[in-house]
Amino acid sequence: MQSSTTPTLAIRRWWAIMLIVFITYSLAYLNRANFGFASTAGINSDLGISKGLSSLIGALFFLGYFFFQIPGAIYAERRSVKKLVFWSLVLWGGCAALTGMVSNIPSLMAIRFVLGVVEAAVMPAMLAFISNWFTKAERSRANTFLILGNPVTVLWMSVVLGYLVNSFGWQHMFIAEGLPAVVWAVIWWFIIKDSSRR
Repeated sequence: MQSSTTPTLAIRRWWAIMLIVFITYSLAYLNRANFGFASTAGINSDLGISKGLSSLIGALFFLGYFFFQIPGAIYAERRSVKKLVFWSLVLWGGCAALTGMVSNIPSLMAIRFVLGVVEAAVMPAMLAFISNWFTKAERSRANTFLILGNPVTVLWMSVVLGYLVNSFGWQHMFIAEGLPAVVWAVIWWFIIKDSSRR
């Protein structure tokens, strides 16, 4: 795909498209890293989770992430980034909210694994989305902005999650985190096209 080189579309790509990509990836990273905050806020003691089991629960996310990233990449490349990310946002927002309602360890383990499965598609989907909207010469710079989502998210995430945990507890932290992903899914659906050709 070769994007149009008109000034208007170039501005849209760098200010609108990359902002959308950045927000989406930041929300994904937020829900990926939130279990560590919950662990320090009392989820382990409340559910009776040992240190070893806590490590296993953390690893379950990455197990799902590992097995389903390639299928997610294939779907994003051959089908629709728009549909894939929409359903990923809805499902991982739901998983985050459900985590705040768990009362037993098996449910928590299942949710963390499913969350990894759902989020596995995000990075390949974002890379496919960038390749659909940017020329080959522009993609390395666009991918750099995408990757910058990690450290920037850590900065604001630490403040926001710290406040939520301290003020409301780990249950409400998870529920509060799930809502923005679902809201963003609706916004994503109405403002995104799979490429500049559609």
